[in-house]
Amino acid sequence: MGNASEAFLLISKISKDSDILMGTIYIIMGVLSILGNGILLFVAYRKKSTLKPAEFFVVNLAISDLGMTISLFPLAIPSAFTHMWLFNKTICTGYAFCGVLFGLCSLTNLTVLSSVCWLKVCCPNYGNKFSYCHASMLVAGVWCYAGVFAVGPLSGWGEYGPEPYGTACCINWEAPGRSFAAMSYIICLFFFCYIVPSTVIFLSYTFILMTVRGSRQAVQQHMPPQNKISNAQTLIIKLSVAVCIGFLTAWSPYAIVAMWAAFGDALEVPAIAFAWAAIFAKSSTLYNPIVYLVFKPNFRRSLCRDVALCRSTLCGCQHSSPSMGTCSQFNHKEECNSTQFSNGLPENHGTTCRHCACPEAVTGARENLTEYIPQQTFRILKRSIHSEVAESQLSIDMQSDFL
Repeated sequence: MGNASEAFLLISKISKDSDILMGTIYIIMGVLSILGNGILLFVAYRKKSTLKPAEFFVVNLAISDLGMTISLFPLAIPSAFTHMWLFNKTICTGYAFCGVLFGLCSLTNLTVLSSVCWLKVCCPNYGNKFSYCHASMLVAGVWCYAGVFAVGPLSGWGEYGPEPYGTACCINWEAPGRSFAAMSYIICLFFFCYIVPSTVIFLSYTFILMTVRGSRQAVQQHMPPQNKISNAQTLIIKLSVAVCIGFLTAWSPYAIVAMWAAFGDALEVPAIAFAWAAIFAKSSTLYNPIVYLVFKPNFRRSLCRDVALCRSTLCGCQHSSPSMGTCSQFNHKEECNSTQFSNGLPENHGTTCRHCACPEAVTGARENLTEYIPQQTFRILKRSIHSEVAESQLSIDMQSDFL
């Protein structure tokens, strides 16, 4: 193994200052990615009994992003600071395999999630039949789809090798010039793992926005003119734009320079271009959890509730009299019953309330819940059936199927 390490010597092809900058950026991104995806998985675990089928993909996205962070960053950071690849060829191949597997899993996961959102919003007759079994099968399909392209270079279809900038490993983008199998792999990779996902994501969220806009106009016909429902539409637009921009920003630079190297003269591609493209691609591990923690109302409410619970526990307010504990337990149980899940149903925290917060915490929590108390109801038309919906719940119902 020592001879293999000596024969496989990779020196960075960019300046030492650029390597130090890359290593620093990787450290920051790695810490934030672990925190963001860890929080997302913690929230999902806390509300695992009430997870909707579509939210399985959000959890799977956090797992794949966390997997990329843990498997790549500990190897890329020391190599960047030492201005050379510190490990042998076997680890280089494993590094490349993990990068392709977890990266394509995230890409495919975003694509499937956008398709499920489109199905639930634009085709509710079919979307309402989407079950936990369907979600589990699609999650397994996502990993199989990514696995096919990750295993390909190990079986002779394509080739793994060092990145052009020298301190990391990925697909050998120079191989198509000397191998037809490598050429076909790159073409399939570019088409099925960039063109198709980009098209599906863009079209899915475009149709979702068109449907929501039409629903908004229909609902406003049954509402007083002074009442607006623009909050839900604004939230949907922000989520859609954030997902699309995040996808294109993270993966477009790498796709462009990779195709330039594969189908042009690889020697003409600046090494620093590959280095920055790799940074953008790895930034998806940080970007995705931020998008879903910021724009998913039920995840955000669960996180705020857990943080408030931890704060009330740490403040030492649990030492109270029995009568006060009974009152606090009753108030907290009332809070639990009044917390609305994103589909409009109460979120179940168990048959008994296990946490007794201090009266000040309960009062603050109840004050925060006032924004969810219905103040006015409206009658809306949904598939030839009129139903009465609270004003505060109206926007939540419109976004529940895909947020």
